Amino acid sequence: MPDVKDIISQIRTPLDSKDETLIRRAFDFAAAAHGDQKRYSGEPYFIHVFETAKILAELGMGPTTIAAGLLHDTLEDAAVKPEIIEKEFDKEILFLVDGVTKLGKLRYRGAERHLESLRKFFVAMAHDLRVLIIKLADRLHNMRTLNHVPAEKQGRIANETLEVYASLAYRLSMRKLSREFENLAFPYVYPKESETVKALLKQKTQAAEGRLGKFGHSVVKALAKEGLRDIRTETRTKSLYSLWKKLLRKGMDMEKIHDFLALRIIVPTVADCYRALGIIHAHWRPLPGRIKDYIAVPKPNGYQSIHTTIFTGDGGTLEIQIRTEEMHQKAEYGVAAHLFYKEGPKKAENGFSPLVWLKNLLPFAGSNRGNNATAKKDAAAEVPEWIRQIAEIQKEAVSQNEFLQNLETDFFQYRVFVFTPKGDVIDLPLDSSPIDFAYAIHSDIGDHIAAAKVNGKMVSLDTALKNGDIVEIITKDSSRPSAKWLEIAKTAAAKKKIRAALENLKR
Repeated sequence: MPDVKDIISQIRTPLDSKDETLIRRAFDFAAAAHGDQKRYSGEPYFIHVFETAKILAELGMGPTTIAAGLLHDTLEDAAVKPEIIEKEFDKEILFLVDGVTKLGKLRYRGAERHLESLRKFFVAMAHDLRVLIIKLADRLHNMRTLNHVPAEKQGRIANETLEVYASLAYRLSMRKLSREFENLAFPYVYPKESETVKALLKQKTQAAEGRLGKFGHSVVKALAKEGLRDIRTETRTKSLYSLWKKLLRKGMDMEKIHDFLALRIIVPTVADCYRALGIIHAHWRPLPGRIKDYIAVPKPNGYQSIHTTIFTGDGGTLEIQIRTEEMHQKAEYGVAAHLFYKEGPKKAENGFSPLVWLKNLLPFAGSNRGNNATAKKDAAAEVPEWIRQIAEIQKEAVSQNEFLQNLETDFFQYRVFVFTPKGDVIDLPLDSSPIDFAYAIHSDIGDHIAAAKVNGKMVSLDTALKNGDIVEIITKDSSRPSAKWLEIAKTAAAKKKIRAALENLKR
């Protein structure tokens, strides 16, 4: 039987008596509210909310969020009235539970209601990401038990998980969640492809895993010889779904995939990351063009690590990822780690403090009962541009089809990260053009594009941008958008601004 101690034991930060009492009260309240309700598996329904809260605790969320996780189905499935939740707990917990309840309608309606729920999804997400994190935990446990759901529902739920939840978790840098979503959903959505990729991966890993263990010892020995001893290593196997997507881009040629296995090296400091890179490159030759420094230039979602692919000396290649423990926690747990990871008095050595807005937007774990509306409103101004853009798109979409198309184009596709000449990172969908880039910077720049340079060379405006490109936009006052730009632009934001400019020109 579920035991509240199993949840409390997963919480990373020390609990005071009030926090522990809150979780115990929510546990008892939810157990009583769900009573004799059963799931498809025949298990008590309460096990689901217990496991959801346990996942939240594992993610490092605070007592208020964990309590809301225990209570997240009481309004929808146990017919508890909102005023009872507010009276027994407080307005903040009711806000979180109500937010998750609204998102929960995603599971029960047809296409039209599904779209409306997606709208609510992003509005709620832009207001308080704890609602989204609870929903992600809820969906994760549902996916772990998907085999008990009727067969006719499995495909739809799994597809929704791949298209919505895995994408959201990835965009929030919660890679641990997105990997599990992908691995759980892939066999239901693409059963034949899943088996094919599984066989390919098994064939490659059987030969490589033995060598990887031996090679890992060689790397640790080389680092220790140079004085780097306070380290740990782990191996990472690419998720089947992620590998399949990459194989599609590589013509299903497994020989072109260099990162199906990776060796992670976790070191104490940022300086140690670069020191480890130097030692490794002194012993093993790097593969040209495969060195990526996401510490100096983090991904827009805050991901930091150094990636290098090296020749192992036995005819093979291997990707090595080097990061600090803090970077590792943030890479695996994303926004949850950003919220509650204890920072020192100084910023990171390179001055980068990723997702600082989250710490202001969400109250800290141990003191989140006194909800300050003014502080949250001020912090909302710091919500990342990609969240605000999606909230804007869902408000202004002419039709539901347009909204869904915009989501698929702007949010759920692969992204490219390109740079302004000053080094600012611009996050765009795959195959975006200089036109999308220009409008992402400013409408005025987009409206007056005359030409574009990519990596110092003049290119046409329909050039597909690639990761790492440095893009410079050349403007002229006399330049104006044309209807052809609508065919070139990929992002909904750019197309909207082009249409507005064309309307103004007509008038």
